Amino acid sequence: MLFKTTLAATAALALSACASNMSAPAPLFSQASLPDAVKVPAGHRVAMETVGVGEITYECRDKKDAAGQTEWVFVGPDAKLLSRSGQQVGKYYGPPATWESNDGSKLTAPQVAVAPNGAGNIPLQLVKANPATGMGAMTGVTYIQRVATQGGVAPATPCTPATKGQKQVVKYQADYIFYKAS
Repeated sequence: MLFKTTLAATAALALSACASNMSAPAPLFSQASLPDAVKVPAGHRVAMETVGVGEITYECRDKKDAAGQTEWVFVGPDAKLLSRSGQQVGKYYGPPATWESNDGSKLTAPQVAVAPNGAGNIPLQLVKANPATGMGAMTGVTYIQRVATQGGVAPATPCTPATKGQKQVVKYQADYIFYKAS
């Protein structure tokens, strides 16, 4: 009996030591270093953090209000939404800009503001969510921030009247931070 009690006490002590050495969970995303234009208003909390990995399609089209001139125009994204541990939790596509969870809930969201994020990266972005369809992770989401953008800018290849109508796909990555009202 003494052996079992000692063994149990030793096991409890070992588990306690392991638990005290475990690191605390990572804090939720902080928007403190973001430009004011793309900060979520007070009264909202981080509900989910994802990493979008995918592609953005651009098409060579006539420049609006500039006869005879062409430019690369954003057509839409196609990305997997991954958890911080790398598991796919949803997808992002458009138009219109749509975030869809693996549980079937989804929402669209118009852009509120953008802020530059260096050469070669699509801008940081803030969107205000429309009410979600379906019940799940997207239910109650009020805002989404696109931060930590990498790549995704219009192609460097020339867009000319001769290449009008051609599409180019570019790779990109960005964190999408989902907020709900507190």
